[in-house]
Amino acid sequence: MTATQTADGTTAVDRSAPPASWWAVGALALGIFTLVTAEFLPASLLSPMAHDLGVSEGMAGQTVTVTALMGAVTAPTLAILLPRTDRRVVMVGLTALALVSNLLVAISPGLVTVLLARLLLGVALAGFWAMVLAVTAQLVAPDHLGRAMMVVNSGVSLATVLAVPVGAFLGELWGWRWVFVAAGGTAVLALVAQLVTLPRLPVTSSGSLRILLETARRRIVLVGMTATALIAGGHFAGFTYLRPALDRVPLLTAAGLAGLLAAYGAASFVGNILSGLLADKRLRLLVVAAPVLIGVATVTLALGGTSYALVAATVVLWGIGFGGIPTAVQTWIARVAPDRLESMGGLFVATFQIAIALGAAVGGLVVDAFDVRTALVLGGVAAVLGGALLGAARRV
Repeated sequence: MTATQTADGTTAVDRSAPPASWWAVGALALGIFTLVTAEFLPASLLSPMAHDLGVSEGMAGQTVTVTALMGAVTAPTLAILLPRTDRRVVMVGLTALALVSNLLVAISPGLVTVLLARLLLGVALAGFWAMVLAVTAQLVAPDHLGRAMMVVNSGVSLATVLAVPVGAFLGELWGWRWVFVAAGGTAVLALVAQLVTLPRLPVTSSGSLRILLETARRRIVLVGMTATALIAGGHFAGFTYLRPALDRVPLLTAAGLAGLLAAYGAASFVGNILSGLLADKRLRLLVVAAPVLIGVATVTLALGGTSYALVAATVVLWGIGFGGIPTAVQTWIARVAPDRLESMGGLFVATFQIAIALGAAVGGLVVDAFDVRTALVLGGVAAVLGGALLGAARRV
């Protein structure tokens, strides 16, 4: 891989045959695991956190809200704020910020301090996500990018499976503050791994508000953002209300519910692995098939979700489908706009964050106005439409 200086002061990198650096890709996956685990921890620790901080559970739940809102702001702007900073320094710095956030939460005397610490996590999480595609593209050859993103996104899958149950278990043993200390320890491991494995990563495209707006105005980008919003929003319009949907299953026990949620997490991990096998060679199939699985699962659950065996099958299909979405979307980005990976990464992370919030909100309105089955059907239809839009937007 060679680098040359361009007229606007950035570094143009020839990526025709970069040496593979899979240890560095693994370090990025560990970083993603650390960040997503920290994001999910309040879900498993909400009650003891609220009691200890002297606030309602609803107020304690805002620790998740502020993280997402800060992420939506940070994702598209970080490249603008740090236009020439070595991306190795940026990724290490964001991981360090997550470490600081977790330790601040652990020692916080009240909710205000916790919320401020979680704002820092929002910066770290969204910034890391926005940069990770462009960084990974410098570490592996272009025809291996899909598999590399699968490795990176395995950190998300593992965090999805482990964060909530392990957080709840350790919270009972140690108390919620020590769980955040442990999350800080994971951040230290990720920090060390990145320092050891990440090479110097020169900026490969200029970062400015003009570039960001110019990228956002591209027709293919607008189509992709709309499709991503439909897929993510549709998923969370249904998934946010999965528990009341599962409560319709006759004689469902607590153990049965836990088994279904565990099956979803495991299936999500499998979906991520499958997406890595398809992304480099069969991307068009992947971007259509993954949302279709979500749609089939949600509609089936809505219309026939009273048999435990059928529900288990639909939950597995749902997990496989959504597990493949991050790698599918990120690889699609790299194909349609390889010259704007940082801007595209930021725009799509922001789109994803906003879609999560809107999907959950619209799903809630539909549940209250109609029922949870209607929310599941509408969410599934939205996801399928998003996948069709991505697949038809450009031959990839």
